[in-house]
Amino acid sequence: MTDNIETGIIWSAYPLEQSVISQIENRFSDLLGKRIKFDVRIKPEIIGGIIVTIGDKEYDGSIYGQLNRMKSHLLGLKKGDIANMGVSIRTEDHITEMQSIGEFIHNRIQEYEQEADIEDIGYVVRSGDGVVTVDGLSNCRYGELLRFEGNAFGIAFNLERDAVGVVLLNNQQSVTEGTMVYSTGRVVQVPVGEGLLGRVVNPLGQPLDGKGSIHAAHYREIEEKAPGIYDRDAVNEPLQTGLLAIDSMIPIGRGQRQLIIGDRQTGKTAIALDTIINQRDKDVICVYVAIGQKASTISQVINVLKNTGAMDYTIVVSATASDSAPMQYIAPYAGCAMAEYFMYGGKDVLILYDDLSKHAIAYRTLSLLLRRPPGREAYPGDIFYLHSRLLERAAKLKKEKGGGSLTALPIVETQAGDISGYIPTNIISITDGQLFLEDELFFAGIRPAVNVGLSVSRVGKAAQTKAMAKVSGTLRLELAQYRELEVFSQFSAELDRSTQELLAQGERITEILKQEQYNPMDMAHQVVLLYVATRKMLLDVPLNRIQEFKRQFIEYIDRYHVEIIDSIKKSGDITQDDMSRIDDAVKDFKKMFMQ
Repeated sequence: MTDNIETGIIWSAYPLEQSVISQIENRFSDLLGKRIKFDVRIKPEIIGGIIVTIGDKEYDGSIYGQLNRMKSHLLGLKKGDIANMGVSIRTEDHITEMQSIGEFIHNRIQEYEQEADIEDIGYVVRSGDGVVTVDGLSNCRYGELLRFEGNAFGIAFNLERDAVGVVLLNNQQSVTEGTMVYSTGRVVQVPVGEGLLGRVVNPLGQPLDGKGSIHAAHYREIEEKAPGIYDRDAVNEPLQTGLLAIDSMIPIGRGQRQLIIGDRQTGKTAIALDTIINQRDKDVICVYVAIGQKASTISQVINVLKNTGAMDYTIVVSATASDSAPMQYIAPYAGCAMAEYFMYGGKDVLILYDDLSKHAIAYRTLSLLLRRPPGREAYPGDIFYLHSRLLERAAKLKKEKGGGSLTALPIVETQAGDISGYIPTNIISITDGQLFLEDELFFAGIRPAVNVGLSVSRVGKAAQTKAMAKVSGTLRLELAQYRELEVFSQFSAELDRSTQELLAQGERITEILKQEQYNPMDMAHQVVLLYVATRKMLLDVPLNRIQEFKRQFIEYIDRYHVEIIDSIKKSGDITQDDMSRIDDAVKDFKKMFMQ
């Protein structure tokens, strides 16, 4: 045994005799291999027994600690199991009996043998802005959930030689210098399961909608390893957004990661909501994660989902702008954990992160408060890893792994249309394509304001039905030619007939692709409209009546030629017979429409 002396604290419900203190000192000195001297402090609430604190370790041998451990154990037992244990659980008048038990154990503390609960502990040495520095916790791990006195919780973010940097998740005001911190040995977990559908929760899975508690099937850690390459299947099944411009030219597949990018107020969230609304009756679970948005904006989103019936299959995870930076930081990971439960259960899931630029700002705030070295634009060096480990969790699983899928639609806000910014380029390099929304198109009334030239899907036609691939084959080329000729035509007084026809065709296709907000379109109707537009059947329809033609023609087809729609839906293809029927339907409809 070495000669160095370490001091500790004995918490006892009653004063201890010196002989008892000496016995405890000798026992711990033998156990730890060094001399231990204890300071005794009285703590009546532990009922009986003792709690010993040495450095950053706590040995809980109190009756209060035993009761807590017994309570935790009993919560996981069935009623029959409790009876088999011979445990008698009675009313609160047994506190006196508990105290007498404590006194009995105190009087015979020399013979008191039990397995103490050993915890890593620490003390707050600096606190401010939701970030604290903790001394102790020598066995703490990165990302571990820590418990503070006063029912506050935090996440270990910085592991330094002599301290741990912790970000607080709740009750920030209750944590001050000197507050004791306990290790939990686990990371943050959130409730998952069917009970969350139709609910609005915070990033910890606590309800925000006033509908009562959440009945969770299980709990999942918010940080999970992404599926490996051998667990993944090819992305070849379409996830329809209901938006003609996207489904025809920039298709999204189940299991894909497709970025929605653009300036503020260009319709990014509207595309996300249209996609959720379009999943009705398609057996797709949706998770909408709002990060750093105004509470009023999130309320509007929830109302839209309720009014369209989409809330029945949707979970909303809300971390508003008024929430702390740690809550905004964990929000997308918590939403992803909720979505993964369904994916690994064999279901198709759609998750939307609105938006990751605000998520990056929250992470930058935490990093700077923790005094991490700032890099480009003051973001920490691991900002790329922040989003890559989140978005890599989106996947299409093989049938042997359940066959479920998780499709991610992250949203990123740009400044003045600059897609070469730090965060946008990071996320573009992680995702499988992007939808670029342009403010000029938006203000010109072309909505959704998708810039076809800058938008791309790296999955492509593999995520389209045969019918859609057939009718949209030349669409992107025709639009590109139209945009080029449109600029050229402004400088030319006279245009030849073929150029005039190309311009007229481009104008009508652009008009057909316009769509009202929160009004997604079925795939079969999209195919019929695109067939009519790309076969130049609208050249004799006045441009200002295209929207009217579009609406009335769909109603006409549904009423008099529903067999065309049924055939396309059933086969996923458009046959020569279907095309002939559409040709005849257009001729008949025009006779009435053009009068």
